[in-house]
Amino acid sequence: MSFEVVGKLHKIFDTETKGSNGFQAREFVIEVSGMYPQFVKFQLTQDRCALVDNYKVEQNIKVYFDLRGREWNEKFFTNLNAWKIETADAAQTSTPPPANESFPTTNDAPAATAADDLPF
Repeated sequence: MSFEVVGKLHKIFDTETKGSNGFQAREFVIEVSGMYPQFVKFQLTQDRCALVDNYKVEQNIKVYFDLRGREWNEKFFTNLNAWKIETADAAQTSTPPPANESFPTTNDAPAATAADDLPF
């Protein structure tokens, strides 16, 4: 599954090498605005770890990502695996994705009403 979200770059972590096989991962956090701002952490892996180097904290960016999940010892883990980052301004003027790919937005949730003002 592929998704996209626009937000303000909040924090960039250093690249970490995990395990003896040289697997590299790097995380970053964006702030998604709304009634209750959300801080969402994404992961970059291997040769994509450098994608976030071109951006600065507080910059508005658009992140394209896949939702990944796995089980280990009856514990479940979910990762938001980013594969493309661009400035939010460039995202509005970029060409649409190829016809064989779709990028649903994460803003499809219904709006909260006065009677339902909980953030979840």
